[in-house]
Amino acid sequence: MDWQYTLIHLFLHVCEQYQRRLCVVAQRLSNNHSPAFSDEEVLTVYLFGLMQQRRTLTDIYAYTRDHLMAFFPKLPSYVAFVQRLNRLADAFPLLVEAALEACPRQSSGERPAERSGEPTDYIIDSFPVVMAQQKRSAWARVAPHIAGKGFCASKNLYFYGVKVHVVARRRPGTMPLPLYIGLAPGPANDLTVARQILPRLHEGRLFADKIYADRELGERLAAEQNLHLCTPVKKRKGQTDVLLTEKVYSRRVSQRRQPIESLFNWIEQKTGIEVASKVRSFEGLLVHVFGRLAAAMWILAFYP
Repeated sequence: MDWQYTLIHLFLHVCEQYQRRLCVVAQRLSNNHSPAFSDEEVLTVYLFGLMQQRRTLTDIYAYTRDHLMAFFPKLPSYVAFVQRLNRLADAFPLLVEAALEACPRQSSGERPAERSGEPTDYIIDSFPVVMAQQKRSAWARVAPHIAGKGFCASKNLYFYGVKVHVVARRRPGTMPLPLYIGLAPGPANDLTVARQILPRLHEGRLFADKIYADRELGERLAAEQNLHLCTPVKKRKGQTDVLLTEKVYSRRVSQRRQPIESLFNWIEQKTGIEVASKVRSFEGLLVHVFGRLAAAMWILAFYP
């Protein structure tokens, strides 16, 4: 599929979503309510630039100026473009939502869970969006009401930033399908954040890392939602050895939750979402996180 078709397809999708839901958060109450370079064009330029592996705003703008002026002849100056983009920050979460709705519910050849008789397998995890790391994280102050200093155990990294939390449905033979995506401060405990979304999950198994292990929570989910929380076995206080059966169980759980790590790696490869060192405002942070998620989910929905 050539890039011209992809660009036009993306623009039409953005226009449709702008009319359906984005206009509510992007409406203008001034005399300049119909700018020569439309909001739909601003969103399309940014998303398409990301899909073309352009990682920074300067690269996206330069790519558009050098190669796409036939499509966007009214492209404003770089400063004006960034200002317009930040003004549309609240539109990007809605674009992520629209892209998730467009994603295929199941992989090719996969039988729906209700037909196969198998429980739905959910996976939950998070990944960091790093605005500053190691020593620089001590004095970073951008977007302090949402960002903060946290620690990512999987990367052994202290950082200043936020975490993206994802609940996905496992699909055999392909990447899991994200169902819920949220943003939380870097220092927020993963289990505390998860408690806000768990009431929406029913009838299945939820595979998670050790940090989500909580016996009382697991018993309540099983009794009230028929949702079985599966995490690797934690050593009890004073325990030195793990039973063989516990080792086997932990290995099986880790294998089941591994696809979400593949999903995170794929999103990072496509968009560079985890590095946000050039973000300078709360609006810029929203654009960075949800803009890149929207681009990734668009690819997942239409070009898997």
